[in-house]
Amino acid sequence: MKELNNNELHDIVGGNKVAAGLLIAAGITFIIGVIDGYIRPLRCN
Repeated sequence: MKELNNNELHDIVGGNKVAAGLLIAAGITFIIGVIDGYIRPLRCN
């Protein structure tokens, strides 16, 4: 395993944009589900 120096560590690109996009999509889906459940409650069978 190669040990990285400080400059090489700063050049690493992470997946922050992908994680942020997934988090926003999950939040929107959750909010839509809460609103839908409040407006149109369905009974359990």
